[in-house]
Amino acid sequence: MSRDPIYLDHAATTPVRSEVFEAMAPFFGPRFGNPSSTHRWGREARAALDEARERVAQCLGAAPDEVCFTSGGTEGDNLAVLGGWRILKAQGKKAVVTSPIEHKAVLQAVHQAAKEGAEERLLRVDATGTVALDDARAKLTPGDLALCSVMWINNETGVIQPIAELAELTKAAGAVFHTDAVQAFGKVEVDARKIPFDFVAVSGHKIGAPKGIGAFFIRRGTALEPLFFGGSQDRGRRPGTENVASAVGLARAMELAIAEREAHWRELEALRNELQAAIVAKIPDATIHGRDAKRAPHILNVSVPGTDSESLLMALDLQGIAASSGSACQSGSVTPSHVLSAMGVRAELANAAIRMSLGSLSTPADVARVAEVFPSLVAKARGLASVG
Repeated sequence: MSRDPIYLDHAATTPVRSEVFEAMAPFFGPRFGNPSSTHRWGREARAALDEARERVAQCLGAAPDEVCFTSGGTEGDNLAVLGGWRILKAQGKKAVVTSPIEHKAVLQAVHQAAKEGAEERLLRVDATGTVALDDARAKLTPGDLALCSVMWINNETGVIQPIAELAELTKAAGAVFHTDAVQAFGKVEVDARKIPFDFVAVSGHKIGAPKGIGAFFIRRGTALEPLFFGGSQDRGRRPGTENVASAVGLARAMELAIAEREAHWRELEALRNELQAAIVAKIPDATIHGRDAKRAPHILNVSVPGTDSESLLMALDLQGIAASSGSACQSGSVTPSHVLSAMGVRAELANAAIRMSLGSLSTPADVARVAEVFPSLVAKARGLASVG
């Protein structure tokens, strides 16, 4: 008898929520206007876009003019790092500080800034995958510091970074602070009134909105050079005809994520802990990456000695279980995770890492099924037993 498939890759993407799809639907039909047009169709689209911006701003503890709509997290990260640094370099500030566990959207943007003259500095992380604050205090100092970018929740391990402290240190040094909150929004409170970050990137498809839409917070008064040119939309910070339907969907998804955040955290944490306990009980030498750190509830990253992630993922897929080996943007990579490498995980163990990420589709039955299947797949991969 076939079983229903199990989706454990919510950190890669999530299904569009029915409430979000319903809110978007009219803008694919009768409310199709271009918000830059002055006729009734355009005014109707403009009103919807402005309302969506206000709602997104409220979700971020921001003012509407501090919100820019983007295509997602990668664009937001590039806007922050490159758009922020290119302005500041004219002031003689060359240093850009980040961590070695960032999403490649940040790391490669920092590398590009370095090609343009920036001095790249990396913060040390400890064995749990947490940025070391003592190293941050040594490197986030006044002078030539331009910008610091550290992700809020790591997309591979779920480890929560000390964003409030890092933001405070960066601001005290007279620099600009950015955080990639793609995995964080909907899991922790992201409020510009409480933490002095200057830039924040959010992606819709991680919280039940469509792919291709994101929100980017720009604190009022923070200078930013646009990446694109050609129009006055979004105050010139992100020119181009706005994606009204997706902006409306993003606003709805963010509101739902905030309303459900605490309950969702409890539900996912219970499921994650149950799955983790079952794996460790049956595979005592399994390593849970970031286990001793403060973690978000939806990500479980595990390595089993004597296996490799590619074969285990294929075996899980044959059982109807979807998981990943890390960031979806790194699909096909044969090198160990740069995140785990920065944590000091040896290559053979890093190459065995499996990321199981929970979300709206996850149920206790799913966890029970994975807990039942995973040990036998590991045994087969180790050549100790066969799947019955």
